[in-house]
Amino acid sequence: MWNASPLTYITLIVALVLSIFPIYWMIAVATRTNDVVSDVPPPLLPGGQGPENVDRLFANPDAYFAQGLLNSAIASGVVTISTVFFASLAGFAFAKLRFRGKNGLLLIIIATMMIPVQMGIIPLYMIMVELGWQNQLQAVIVPFLVTGFGVFMMRQYAEQAVPDELIEAARVDGCTTFGIYWRVVLPALRPAAGVLGLFTFMQTWNEFMWPLAVLNPDNPTVQLSINNLANAHFQDYTLMFAGTSVAVLPLLVVFIIFGRQIIGGIMEGAVKA
Repeated sequence: MWNASPLTYITLIVALVLSIFPIYWMIAVATRTNDVVSDVPPPLLPGGQGPENVDRLFANPDAYFAQGLLNSAIASGVVTISTVFFASLAGFAFAKLRFRGKNGLLLIIIATMMIPVQMGIIPLYMIMVELGWQNQLQAVIVPFLVTGFGVFMMRQYAEQAVPDELIEAARVDGCTTFGIYWRVVLPALRPAAGVLGLFTFMQTWNEFMWPLAVLNPDNPTVQLSINNLANAHFQDYTLMFAGTSVAVLPLLVVFIIFGRQIIGGIMEGAVKA
């Protein structure tokens, strides 16, 4: 077994401190008043204003922060579940089923990954206008129910993780195609599904540009709520940092709950590669 040198540990510790310090400083400032924001050196210990700042955050009439948290939770949850389900289903089909035009359809899906998201905002916004979905939550959910990256990722994983013999055995036992997917393929794809679910949840939770285009300030996602705080006439940095700290908490909870499975999926994928 290879033993790491002291220099390796020192490098990892320095990288860890540099990564964590901005988040820690943000939380520390969120528990203080505005007069410490520009202090040099910056405050390193939390203050006693945290509960008061959080109360002011949810009471702010311009932020609609509670509504933003609820909208982001609904959108991220629905998009994550839908993406994992449809991407794993399509990935199984592309990896293990035979049908006409399979390679051409896969190339089209890969091609969608090459188009910048910004190029699709205007036509997508026009579709939302035609559907009458402006300022409605489905406008930030429906266009992202499945992604080309998710389909390609699950297809690559299913190609290696699911033996053809297992599928043939399930067919002999009388399983339907969907039964094979649900009982045989999906359990085998669980590590990759965990990784895809985390990435999808984080991306949807942190999405800013599309909700800004299609939602109004009175029906925001959490990122738009923080943006409303930043655009106020008076820059209340402690309020902004308090909002950012609260907005980060759901991501930390998701990672803590599913972290072991997600890291295991990444490592398993690396070993298979």
